[in-house]
Formats: sequence, C-alpha cells, structure tokens
Amino acid sequence: MSYSEEIVDKVWEKGRATGNRDSNEWRKDECGAWIRYNQYGSEVSGFGWKILNVSAGGVTEPEDQRPFHVENDFNRNTGRAVCRIKADREGLPSTVRVGAPRNMPA
Repeated sequence: MSYSEEIVDKVWEKGRATGNRDSNEWRKDECGAWIRYNQYGSEVSGFGWKILNVSAGGVTEPEDQRPFHVENDFNRNTGRAVCRIKADREGLPSTVRVGAPRNMPA
C-alpha cells in the first residue's frame, strides 16, 4: 500500500527513538529492530521498514499504524508483534561503546 509522506512521517514518529542515534534517521520497531527512515518500503535493505495496521478492527487510521522492520510482522488477532529480526548488542551496559546499528535474527 502506498502512503502519503505525511502518514509515513506520523508513523515514523511511533518508532522508538534512542538517545545515541539521530531519531530523524534511526528508530527501532516494536521488536527492537533497527529501521532507517530513508529505507521505507525497501525489502532488500537491512534496515527497510513498512507500515502495519495494529488495529483488530482492520481500520486503517494513522493512530492504528506502526513502523515495523520488513521482516517483522504484527498479529492483529493476538495483538502481538511477530519478531523475526531484532537489534544485535541488546542488553549491553551503557558503558560499552557500539558501532553502527546492526540487526540479527530474533
């Protein structure tokens, strides 16, 4: 489905911002996977993302949409994210310096 730039921006804002990355460029989805703003709609990028409806009623309104890594999904029947990809290096102490964002299988 094709969305206007305004909808893409509103949904992007629902992704989790992190303190160590520019939130205009990088966010995390509900599974914790890194997504990159300019990779919206890319199915071949390691940081590609899509917009999914999380409403059980199937209504497609911006408040019912969330950003998800292209390999992750959302089960509207159970109300839970289906996580196939997550960020690596999760759970490291804040004193550990990490490089560029990376994802790995969940």
